[in-house]
Amino acid sequence: MKKAWLDRAVGIVIAVVIAAAAVLLWFAVSWTDPEAAEPPAHGVFLGIWDLFYVTSAPSARVLLAAVALALLAAGLIALLEHQATSKARRSLDNSSTPLSARVIMAETRGRYDGPVTVTVMIPAHNEQASLPATLTSLKTQSHSPDRIIVVADNCTDDTVALARQLGVEVIESRNNRHKKAGALNQALQLVLPEQGPNDVVMIMDADTTLDDGFLAAAVDAFTRDRALMAVGGLFYGEEGSGILGQLQRNEYIRYSREIRRRRGRVYILTGTASLFRPVALRTVAASRGTTIPGTPGNVYDTAALTEDNELTIALKSLGALMISPRECTVVTEVMPTWRMLWKQRLRWERGALENIGSYGVSLQTVRYWAQQLGLGYSVFAFGLFLVFMALTLIAVDTWIWFPFWLGMGLLFLVERVVTVWHGGRSARLLALSFFPELIFDLVLNVIYVKGIIDITLGRQATWNHVDRRQLNPTAVSDA
Repeated sequence: MKKAWLDRAVGIVIAVVIAAAAVLLWFAVSWTDPEAAEPPAHGVFLGIWDLFYVTSAPSARVLLAAVALALLAAGLIALLEHQATSKARRSLDNSSTPLSARVIMAETRGRYDGPVTVTVMIPAHNEQASLPATLTSLKTQSHSPDRIIVVADNCTDDTVALARQLGVEVIESRNNRHKKAGALNQALQLVLPEQGPNDVVMIMDADTTLDDGFLAAAVDAFTRDRALMAVGGLFYGEEGSGILGQLQRNEYIRYSREIRRRRGRVYILTGTASLFRPVALRTVAASRGTTIPGTPGNVYDTAALTEDNELTIALKSLGALMISPRECTVVTEVMPTWRMLWKQRLRWERGALENIGSYGVSLQTVRYWAQQLGLGYSVFAFGLFLVFMALTLIAVDTWIWFPFWLGMGLLFLVERVVTVWHGGRSARLLALSFFPELIFDLVLNVIYVKGIIDITLGRQATWNHVDRRQLNPTAVSDA
C-alpha cells in the first residue's frame, strides 16, 4: 500500500541522509595527523573575513578514505539491486510478485500462444504537426505493427481528422481531467480485454520517431523470453534548437550509453516508446490500491506527474523483468527554450521524488533512492566546491593554481568528451568547451533543489504542459 507518511517527508529524508553522509565523509578525511599536514596559507575576504587554504593535494590517507566510502556505497547498492533482480527471477510468491519469471514460466509452460503481435497506442494532445512523422516511422518498420491507435485527448486542432486520414484508428477520451495517464487508462480499458497473451501493447509518444529495426528487435526479445514483461526504448534528441538542443542530446547520449553498459537493464521504461505484455498491464491494474499505489483498475496512476517512471516502479515491485535492447532506439523532442526545459525537468524531478515517496524503501526502489541521494549529494558537494573556490579567489591577492584540482578537472573533461564521442563532432566540441555543460548542470541542480523544497512544503504540483505552438505554430507540442 501507499507509504503516505513519505509523500511530503521524502525531501526531508533525502536532505538528512545527505547531511549525514557529508558529516561521515568529513570525519573520514579529517582524521589525519595535524603535524603532517601542510600549514595553511592566509587570505582575507573583502577585508573582513580571514580565510585559510592549502594548495597541496589531499593526503593519500584522505583520498583512500573518500574512495573507500564511495566503493562501499556503490557495492551496497549493487548488492541490493542484485537481490531485487534475483527475487524477480526466482520468486514463486504469486501474491506479492505475480509477474516474477518463475511464476510466469510456470503458468505458460507447454503452451503456445501464437506469434507476437504489436498494438501501438499513441496518446496525443494537439499533435497534428508531429503525428505524420511518427506514423511514418511506424509504418516503415521492418516488422510492421498489427494495429495503430491514436488516443486523442481533448484535442482542439486537427489531430483526430488527420489520424483518420492517415488510415489509423482513433479513440477519443471522454471527460478526461488526468492528462496523458487518464486518456491511456480509458483507451486501455477498451483495448486490453481484446489482447491475447502474445499481443503486446506499445505506448509511444506522438512526438517520437522510431529508428528502423526497433519493432523487430522488441518482438524478437519477447519471442525468445516468455518471462519478459516489458521492453523500453533508448532515446536520442532530435536535431535543432541550437546549443540548448545539443546540451540535451549530449545528456541523452550519456544515458543511453549507461544503459548499454548495463546490458539493457533499464532504470525507466521511457514514455517515448515502450512495449508491455497484456498480463503485465492487467496485473498492475488489479494490484492498484493493495500492493501498489493507485486507483484499482487503472494501469497508470493518475496522481503521478511522471506516469512512465511510476509504471516502471509498479512493474518492478510486482516482480516484472524488463530490458532496453541496444537496437531499440528512438528520436524524441528536445526543449527549444530554457523556460520549457525548466518546466519539463521540474515535472520530471518532482515526479521522481513523489514516486519513491509513494513506494517507500524496498529492494525494488533502492536503486531509485540511491539515484536521488547521489544526485542530491553531488548538488551539495559541487555547490560547496564552487562557493569555496570563489571565496578563495576573492580573498587572495594573486591567482593560485591548485594542481590537484586542475588534474581532477582535466580528468572530468576527458570523461565528458569520451561519453558523447558517438554523438559526432558537435557533441564532442560542446563537451570540450566545458562551460556550457557546466551551466546546464547548474540549472539542473537548481531544479533538483526546487523540487525538494516544493515537495517538502507541500506545494501543489502541476503538469506544466508545454505547448510548443506558442513558440512556433508549426512546431510539435509537448505531449
